[in-house]
Amino acid sequence: MQNRAAIAKKKFGQNFLRDHTVLAQIIQSMPDTPHRIAEIGPGLGDLTKYLVDVKSVTAFEVDTDLCKHLQHHFADAIATEALTLRCGDVLETWKSELLDEPYDLVANLPYYIATNIILKALADPACKNLLVMIQREVAEKFSAAPNERAFGALSVIAQSVGDVSIVLHVPPSAFEPAPKVDSAVLLISKRANRNDEGFEDFLRVAFTQPRKTLHKNLTSRYGSQEIENAYRILELERTLRPHQLGTLDFHRLYSILQ
Repeated sequence: MQNRAAIAKKKFGQNFLRDHTVLAQIIQSMPDTPHRIAEIGPGLGDLTKYLVDVKSVTAFEVDTDLCKHLQHHFADAIATEALTLRCGDVLETWKSELLDEPYDLVANLPYYIATNIILKALADPACKNLLVMIQREVAEKFSAAPNERAFGALSVIAQSVGDVSIVLHVPPSAFEPAPKVDSAVLLISKRANRNDEGFEDFLRVAFTQPRKTLHKNLTSRYGSQEIENAYRILELERTLRPHQLGTLDFHRLYSILQ
């Protein structure tokens, strides 16, 4: 498997990370925990070969051709149980918990499912930390602070359950084939689990039209008097836009409006 561009399948969003400096930096950024590693989309095993040197890994690969390659290339690691390889669609097998033991998610995620994977991991009680390579724009949505342009519902959800930061920016040249966008490595150290569907539905309402005021967005769900009362209690300005309110205040506002 030498011609990576020819191997990559568009339907799986495959861009193989080949830059050894970036791979080494990902390993150095891993949380110092005793947990097993879950890797989604190992591809050709470029990151996997580093991971199995430091921890036990369970890898999930949907591409049957790549699964055969991984089974051959990592035969020794599989034999010693340093690597457990699961072939198939992880989203079909991932119910409430991906693994039946505590794990850290470390992966170069396919862009087309990255947001879904992260949200599932944030809800998974077995997942303790996430260190994932994703599209830079999406990483910024998860890590943005209040008053930043990218701050939105994903920011609030992620920052409600843990500490979020971008640890590394990665150019397209680090991959083969090169994607059309920049990438970033996102670190989320969890303190809790995402499990409040009512709050997340409230966030969807709050950020329905980001350029309008938060007050205006909320009127589609709540009465004006309810909103005015909540604003008075929290001492909020009526002209406030959604991205100007902090994560804790979103929780306070939601609690009052309920």
